[in-house]
Amino acid sequence: MQPGFYHAEGKVKGKIGVLIESHYDETEFRVFNAYFPSQGFEVEYISNLWGNGQLIFTGNDMTSQVAVQVDVSARKPTDYDGIILIGGYAMDRLRYEANPVQGQSNQAPAVQFLREAVKVMDEGKVFVGTICHSLWLFCADPALLRGRRVTCSHNILYDVQNAGATVVFDGNQTSELIQEGHFITGKHPEVVSEFVEKFASSILKQEGRVITP
Repeated sequence: MQPGFYHAEGKVKGKIGVLIESHYDETEFRVFNAYFPSQGFEVEYISNLWGNGQLIFTGNDMTSQVAVQVDVSARKPTDYDGIILIGGYAMDRLRYEANPVQGQSNQAPAVQFLREAVKVMDEGKVFVGTICHSLWLFCADPALLRGRRVTCSHNILYDVQNAGATVVFDGNQTSELIQEGHFITGKHPEVVSEFVEKFASSILKQEGRVITP
């Protein structure tokens, strides 16, 4: 079992919050934990803990677990330089509401957090990244996606389009990586290396710095 916080190597350059739940993509998980600390970023995993002090989440392949102790309701998006929604089926789980109210927008804690994150993202204060299936959390509130240019896994292509986004294509495939302002979207885990480099370099570029070779 791995902890839900990864310390930066050397001088701390920033902090990245990663939304997670069970059935997360393990390739992305491993790359996040290795790459971001190597570039000086602290990584903190956050989730809906349902009133518990800690929950343990298991990856898609059942080969890794992470112990998360930070509830999403206890954090503000501006506590981070960047926020990433991990892929796999984790974001589908995080948009779950135990007691939805007819006519009311989704009030799951992670969706409420995402609404605020998108607001400060559009103000240029925080970078937000999604990869593979993780735009599913955005689909819980189509207002968050409407009119945006993105890419995603082919599995959720029509969910994302139905939520009002423009999915960018490269031939008959969705594009590998799209950046629109402070919003960075990746197609699937096979582009996670390019995704994390783009995410880290975008944060550092805004601060007038560069990534470590």
